[in-house]
Amino acid sequence: MPFHFETEHREGSARTGRFSTPHGVVETPQFMPVGTLASVKALDPEDLTRLGATMILANAYHLHLRPGSDTVRTLGGLHQFMQWHGPILTDSGGFQVFSLEGLRTINEQGVDFRSHFDGSLHQFTPESVMRLERDLGADVIMQFDHVVPGQSDEPSAREAMERSIRWLERCRTEFRRLLIEDPHAPSPDQALFPIVQGGIHATLRRESARAICDMDEWVGIGIGGLSVGEAKPDMYAMLEVVDRELPTDRPRYLMGVGFPEDLVEGVARGVDLFDCVAPTRMGRTGAFFTPDGRRNIKNSAFRLDPSPLDPECDCAACTRFSRAYMRHLFVTEEILGLRLLSLHNVHFLVALMREAKNALAAGTFSSWSRAWLARYLVRSTVSSASDTP
Repeated sequence: MPFHFETEHREGSARTGRFSTPHGVVETPQFMPVGTLASVKALDPEDLTRLGATMILANAYHLHLRPGSDTVRTLGGLHQFMQWHGPILTDSGGFQVFSLEGLRTINEQGVDFRSHFDGSLHQFTPESVMRLERDLGADVIMQFDHVVPGQSDEPSAREAMERSIRWLERCRTEFRRLLIEDPHAPSPDQALFPIVQGGIHATLRRESARAICDMDEWVGIGIGGLSVGEAKPDMYAMLEVVDRELPTDRPRYLMGVGFPEDLVEGVARGVDLFDCVAPTRMGRTGAFFTPDGRRNIKNSAFRLDPSPLDPECDCAACTRFSRAYMRHLFVTEEILGLRLLSLHNVHFLVALMREAKNALAAGTFSSWSRAWLARYLVRSTVSSASDTP
């Protein structure tokens, strides 16, 4: 079988595992760097390999607009196009098109939307998104779903959840058809992941998870519609609800979540895969992660600081450059600063998941996670209070 998942160590709901794909094995828990446009901003694929990333994400919506999925397919699919030879996952673009408030119209058929680049009119349906993701050639592709804001009321969340289930049925039908009728796609073997929706309403999350599990034996399952405006305790509560409903022998992917504390809390609630643009986006603004909380390199306190961003980090930025030098890069608007902080932040999250995996293997995850969160959250609050340029 081209796809297989096996768990190794468990502690409560947390677990380690090995997710086998046609392009390699992903050891979980794992943070996936986001290469929205077939590029993790400011980083080379070799950077990602060196820091320990094994699976990355690209976005169907953005690649549909530029350069077009037909172009990517003609050039050999995403793996060849971007020269990343490990596993790739593509997001269906559901979050992006539903974020286009005022530029899109939703109906049962799909979504009509205008490009945020040039205003041109496009349509996404469950069927067209499956064809788009087939052309891109990722190992794992996500269903087209209906996303609503995190604080949506029950009727709005229910409408989106139930539509997502109906669209999943159409995605599955088209996905199966393409596996047979389009055997020469860039990646002939692909896995379709459904997405659990339901907002912050436990009843809806349970209904969604059960409907998905009743529909098919999925390779893995996504958890969507979180980290979109709801409070963190609400997100964690929904993960606990879903944890009790989903099969334990399939990888679980929490979509769009990537702050350090959320990764640790997610692992504790049975999540295996994460992704987020936060590490590179924050890196471009001067923010960086440390075990003692988030800091900003533009802080004047770093002007003469010879220490690395994080003394405990072994990334290429921390082992070579000082905080003083990197602050200088940002003050003078040198592009190297953006690259170094982006590299450090991605490395930090990948390494954090490696720490979690090691703690699970040692049977110390509960104590490790409590200590890690206590240090990060308490000192982050103290840091942010004084972290001004």
